[in-house]
Amino acid sequence: MADKDILPPTLADLEALANAAYGTLPAEFRRHIVNVAIRVEDFPDEETEREMGLESPFDLLGLYRGVSLAHKSHGDPAPMPDMIFLYRRPILDYWCETGEDLAYVVRHVLIHEIGHHFGFSDDDMEAIEAQAPD
Repeated sequence: MADKDILPPTLADLEALANAAYGTLPAEFRRHIVNVAIRVEDFPDEETEREMGLESPFDLLGLYRGVSLAHKSHGDPAPMPDMIFLYRRPILDYWCETGEDLAYVVRHVLIHEIGHHFGFSDDDMEAIEAQAPD
């Protein structure tokens, strides 16, 4: 088979990788993210690009949209559901550039966005990752 006959992973393929990654998370961790929807899209929408000040839609691998657990209140009116977006094309671009395992990249981005659900900042997550053994 020629290289031109090989197709890139689809939205469904990345969704399957995200679901598999989610399944590897400890149950204690997952019980706090039951009301978070995970969606895979090709790119962030134009509004997100503007809000985030992106130079390119390839600059964002994933996004958490919602109210972090640290800021939720039971008295708040029912908000839109919390969502984690994984962006297929930027993830595939990163995967091709780095040569890292695609399942690892998807899991890493998913866990990063789940971290935002728990109220962690990017700096918090970088510090946690720096302390983790390789």
